[in-house]
Amino acid sequence: MSDVNQTLRAALETSDMLEIDGLHAFEFSLDDKGLLIEAMDGRVNKRWSMTPEQVDAAVYDDKLQSWTLAGDASEHRLVCFSAVCASNDDDDEVLDEA
Repeated sequence: MSDVNQTLRAALETSDMLEIDGLHAFEFSLDDKGLLIEAMDGRVNKRWSMTPEQVDAAVYDDKLQSWTLAGDASEHRLVCFSAVCASNDDDDEVLDEA
């Protein structure tokens, strides 16, 4: 993470995918009610729900490059990812007009 003072809320707003407790999650939402994450573990759909207070209290571990979030029953490790998008624009391509 480039900005050490960044909050988890700010990191989530720019993330396209999360990893929670080792599972990749593409389905997640953050709103005024909190953070909701869904991921498939084999055939089992798992869900995590965090309150806004839990999200705001998350602590970034610079060594592990992840966030520690205290849930209702246990602690969770969260990694935020931003997707790299390729462009389909052919502007850089030079066409041979012979």
